[in-house]
Amino acid sequence: MRIRTGVFGILFNLFLCGTICASSAIPFSDEVVANVVQKVLPSVVNISSEKTVMVQQSPLFSDPFFRDFFGGGVPREQVQRALGSGVIVSDDGYIITNNHVVGGADRVEVRLADGRIFSARIIGTDPQSDVAVIKIDTRDLPAVTIGDSAGLRIGTFVFAVGNPFGLEQTVTFGIISALGRTGLGITDYENFIQTDASINPGNSGGALVNMRGELIGINTAILSRSGGSVGIGFAIPVNLAMNIKNSLLKYGKVVRGWLGVSVQEITPKIADALELDAVKGVLVTGVGEDSPAAKAGLKRGDVIRAINAKPVNKTSAVRFMVAEVTPGSEVTLSIVRDGKQKKISVVVGDLSKALSPQDRLLIENNKFLAGGTISDIPPAVREELKIGDDIQGVFVLDVKHSSPAESTGLRPGDIIIRVNGRETRSLQEIAGLLEQLTGRKLSISIFRQGSIMNMTIIR
Repeated sequence: MRIRTGVFGILFNLFLCGTICASSAIPFSDEVVANVVQKVLPSVVNISSEKTVMVQQSPLFSDPFFRDFFGGGVPREQVQRALGSGVIVSDDGYIITNNHVVGGADRVEVRLADGRIFSARIIGTDPQSDVAVIKIDTRDLPAVTIGDSAGLRIGTFVFAVGNPFGLEQTVTFGIISALGRTGLGITDYENFIQTDASINPGNSGGALVNMRGELIGINTAILSRSGGSVGIGFAIPVNLAMNIKNSLLKYGKVVRGWLGVSVQEITPKIADALELDAVKGVLVTGVGEDSPAAKAGLKRGDVIRAINAKPVNKTSAVRFMVAEVTPGSEVTLSIVRDGKQKKISVVVGDLSKALSPQDRLLIENNKFLAGGTISDIPPAVREELKIGDDIQGVFVLDVKHSSPAESTGLRPGDIIIRVNGRETRSLQEIAGLLEQLTGRKLSISIFRQGSIMNMTIIR
């Protein structure tokens, strides 16, 4: 018998030889594959959503001449539509999908595999992980079997089920290509499963399942220059997705752990300078005042090698592992300090409380910035967004929909550093400055995603 190579050759050989699939201990055959697919298909739904956004008209209207002449310049409403997929995770109507499919939507519609259509309400969203939970009001739904993403292995056979390009109930097949993918810039909390099962636009929010028909991931993104699948797709591990779903149902928000440190990865030069025995771990470059790390005695210059005995070598790994810990729980850090190994116990804090300052200001009666809520920059925000001490300003906590602040271009997460050329280093400074704003022109400088932007608005 001639041995065939490639993915399809491997499947052909497995079929002929009656080989057992090592990753699932199930005989691999056409019938087995079809049975798994038939088990999962009813649990995957089609989702369509609509939201109304304010869109600024042509830049010409920023010029008073064109604005006065044409009578334009007022932002107009535009309806944005999105198509995606979702997975039924409970028989009473809870569905997990992606935030980028339903986030901010005014209307969400779900089509089941049997053709029934329901309006859905958004239970909660988490833009930082791109997970969202929606619900339809019906019962006895075919909920998917929830698997465990903690023990996944590279090379395991998987199916991706969703609605690519609106083609309902599409199934593709592949393997787990890699685990723990980070640093992709897709979400803030990244720990992706990488797969070569074809994922295309419309697959977002769909199911990644193993050979047992168990949900192991929520399909989220692809790496592609063309916009179509090139065999590099990413899924959110099901354990993370279910943790977020449970947190949203229990608390009405996503609760994450917080350590209160800034870290950087160990390089060979850093390892030499610190006389470390190996290029392993992450270096603590800062400890937040009154943070859980500070209370536990962690110091700048410490090297964290492991959290609860799990090795860490990337800054993103520290952030992700701590975020998954329930606030109030204790974790053990294995560190190196002054060449000596030791362990430190830390009671993990609540990130949402650390990010939410008590002193805040809702801007009112201002034709440029009304509807924006601002505060001084919390230390946890600096840590989360990696904002250096050289950036001083006020943090934008929220922007009301259809408000003057939104039409100005202000976004949550922005840092206002100057208004009309004057620095706004604190809440007190900008509060006084806002009272003096008059006229039809506003110049504003903001820090957003690592860059400083300057905008001039005329009204």
